[in-house]
Amino acid sequence: MKFLIVDDEKDVEMLFRQKFRREVRDGLFELEFAFSGNEALELLRSHLPPEVMYIFSDINMPGMTGFELLEKVKAEFPAIQVSMISAYGDTENHDKAIKSGAKEFFTKPIDFDSLKAELQEILDTNQ
Repeated sequence: MKFLIVDDEKDVEMLFRQKFRREVRDGLFELEFAFSGNEALELLRSHLPPEVMYIFSDINMPGMTGFELLEKVKAEFPAIQVSMISAYGDTENHDKAIKSGAKEFFTKPIDFDSLKAELQEILDTNQ
């Protein structure tokens, strides 16, 4: 399963590669990274239908926010599941994400056990 992480902080890539090292090595997940909402959309549009099944996106990014990306993905690629992450775990962001079609809402620091459980659920559903 191809999994796209969208975050303007580039050090996130190293963290995800480290936390998912075993799953990537075992062929469960393939990780893709985009450092802006526009870059994420370009990547999705480069393969039609997109190879990505799941997007994990930060909310607060310069340019296109995670909420704007979520709206565009849901309009263009409704089959792709999207979860949002924010450093701010307030109910306003959570409720807006869920109402906008996000599968889940995470707060930083990321609980990787919960994220892995979410991804396993998606894998199980699509097999």
